[in-house]
Amino acid sequence: MSSEFSESREKKDGSFIRTRRTRSSESIRNLVRENRLHPENFVYPFFVVEGEGVKEEIQSMPGQFQMSVDNLLEGCREVIECKIPAVILFGIPNSKDDEATEAYSEKGIIQIAIKAIKEKFPDLCVITDVCLCEYMNHGHCGVVEGNRIVNDSTLELLSKTALSHVVAGADMVAPSDMMDGRIGHIREILDSNGFNETPIMSYASKYASAFYGPFRVAAESAPAFGDRSTYQMDPANSREAIREVAIDIQEGADIILVKPALPYLDVLSKVRSKFDIPVAAYNVSGEYAMLVAAMKSGWLDPEKAFMESLVSIRRAGADFIITYFAKDASRRLLGDFETPLSWM
Repeated sequence: MSSEFSESREKKDGSFIRTRRTRSSESIRNLVRENRLHPENFVYPFFVVEGEGVKEEIQSMPGQFQMSVDNLLEGCREVIECKIPAVILFGIPNSKDDEATEAYSEKGIIQIAIKAIKEKFPDLCVITDVCLCEYMNHGHCGVVEGNRIVNDSTLELLSKTALSHVVAGADMVAPSDMMDGRIGHIREILDSNGFNETPIMSYASKYASAFYGPFRVAAESAPAFGDRSTYQMDPANSREAIREVAIDIQEGADIILVKPALPYLDVLSKVRSKFDIPVAAYNVSGEYAMLVAAMKSGWLDPEKAFMESLVSIRRAGADFIITYFAKDASRRLLGDFETPLSWM
């Protein structure tokens, strides 16, 4: 017996410290499990388009769709049946311009969708993405002058958009643009219009990631020039994330989001350790597409791989997860193993 083994495992009386004892059966493993998944840990994303009877599968995201409002309502019914408490909406308008007019229009696609959901399913929590990229004809998240994304002019449009969502009935707004000062600006606008109890979930640590590729196809929001590295975070930085989170909390954020999730579990863990505030993570489109491709090819177990990835996000510190796997995971957690996985 090696001295290393003796020091780590053998007690003075010659017996061993046997950590396997608490892994010896499923019932014991369940008793000592440190992190658990539940449908209430999930938020399901929807891509909403104008029209009627539209349900077009997104090629880069099997099992996910662009939906018109009528099909969105059916999708929300499924979400409720899966015991998932919330959805987050991304809108794709028919027309775009350089002022993102449809983002804050009373007749915008998101505003219409919010009203329809709240009328039919008043208890379902509706979160809205507050960004301009889907509504700008250049695909950037802010006002553009030349080839420069202008921060302060963008704040006015973001605040108008957030207010229009809340007026339509949104339960929570989620600014994802990464402009400096937008949380404080939105908080001030909401408060001054009587919506001081509406929470803000800030994409405080949103990285300029390659894992957004499939989303940009789904949301039709790829930038027409350059990239978003002047306003989204450098993937090499983690200390900067702590500073971004601290600033957004100071400005009035109620919940903090880390995006993406899997490549940034270290950041998620640091944020969770540093701040006593609800923390969420976005299990983004590229993470979804990557796992689905491997599972469809038979390279990963389709009943285990995505669940393990979600557990890892919870283990790193997420209170809840925005994920395209939400319905599939919830069905399995609720004991439904008959319904086929959405991408199969």
